[in-house]
Amino acid sequence: MVQLVNLKRISDYEWEIPASYRQDMRVPVRIFVSEKLLKEALRDKSLEQAVNAATLPGLVGHVVVMPDMHQGYGFPIGGVAATRYPDGVISPGSIGYDINCGVRLLASQIPYEEAAPYMDDLASALNRYCPSGVGKGGRLKLSEKELDRLCVEGARWALSKGYATPQDLRRTEEGGQLKGADPGKVSARAKKRGLPQIGTLGAGNHFIEVDIIEEIYHPQAAEAMWLREGHLALQIHCGSRGFGHQICSDYVRQFQGAVKRYGIQLPDRELVCAPMNSPEGEAYLAAMRCAANYAFVNRQVLAHWARQAFEEALAGKVANPFLHQVYDIAHNMGKIETHEVEGRRMKVCVHRKGATRAFGPGFEGLPEEYRAIGQPVLVPGSMGTASWVLVGTEGSMARSFGSTCHGAGRVMSRRKAKKQIWGEDLRAELEASGVRVRAGSLAGLAEEAPQAYKDVDAVVETVAGAGIARKVARLRPVAVVKG
Repeated sequence: MVQLVNLKRISDYEWEIPASYRQDMRVPVRIFVSEKLLKEALRDKSLEQAVNAATLPGLVGHVVVMPDMHQGYGFPIGGVAATRYPDGVISPGSIGYDINCGVRLLASQIPYEEAAPYMDDLASALNRYCPSGVGKGGRLKLSEKELDRLCVEGARWALSKGYATPQDLRRTEEGGQLKGADPGKVSARAKKRGLPQIGTLGAGNHFIEVDIIEEIYHPQAAEAMWLREGHLALQIHCGSRGFGHQICSDYVRQFQGAVKRYGIQLPDRELVCAPMNSPEGEAYLAAMRCAANYAFVNRQVLAHWARQAFEEALAGKVANPFLHQVYDIAHNMGKIETHEVEGRRMKVCVHRKGATRAFGPGFEGLPEEYRAIGQPVLVPGSMGTASWVLVGTEGSMARSFGSTCHGAGRVMSRRKAKKQIWGEDLRAELEASGVRVRAGSLAGLAEEAPQAYKDVDAVVETVAGAGIARKVARLRPVAVVKG
């Protein structure tokens, strides 16, 4: 196991495990974390997993670990790794089972004081319009042909069906569409699971949350995003549901044979991979992009239903119940990007698992109104605790492959949380603190209790202190919908 003595301290917020730590490491591991959070992280195997990930063929630079790190499948959640394109490897477990799990933030011109008398109605409307729960199906009934089209077009499909506005797409990572998706590389089982679940929230740590914009730290960025102190905002956190999970499962299984065919030696079979330019690697990339586009559509349709809920609950009671999109970002994705590595520009595949793209000012892929400030970064907390809006920086581009944290990060397993926390008690505590709760399962509620997560403020303080993100606004929850 990695211990504190094995780490080299670079600054108060940055540490390194040198490549000399273990003979099979190809690159060092760079960790953005405070000493307090680091000591907490050493209790699980997340850093050991990062060391294992540092053995993947074709890696460049260093493996990066964020302060919200915790143990995952093979690769730590909160991890980032870049492999040389096209002959480096792609690793499904280093992207995650919930492909393009991500967050969408919508903001309003509704002062909380105006909406406060109607918050119970709003919470109930959101719960009714936005289906949640394990295996839960949605309102949309798609044919397989329509699903294939959705997988290729991404959010453009939602626009063509009236579920999106052009501004929604402009303010979505990659415009809500990854090119190169091929439904022919997706199994029949994955398609069967995906057909009924567009426009649904799922369970686990997924949620829809109404927040108050509590404090502004970067007025220029907040103005560009139309974030107003004291006004309501809405977060949607979910991904590609059973569709993406099945795609990951399918390719993890297939890649068990690929590592043997290509003579790849791995310290952990959960890191199975294949060269990107191999038939197996190309097939996974095409299928992963289908799941990514599915998730963009899923959050877009949920945003459409959320707007309907706001209209139903607040029309005629507040001046303007409309929600405008701030941004939509992914935090489980493999992306082909160009970065500067050891002094030269290089095309790489950036694996982000529980980590958010955080491109700095000047990036041409951003909407024009955001280019001067950097890409919006959305960092949800846990129920009853704060969430944050950040922006990417030049520091993130130089030191973390344009990446930063994605949330609070677990400190307690779901099983342990259910044993230690009663869902009914938690619900009562949240309601007493002013957070309206709509949950399909009290056991599921207990799994996601604030006590099961790190202090999100400490996580954000770390990435801000390290210079790989900049604070814009802090949000406080007033209503949450969970499966």
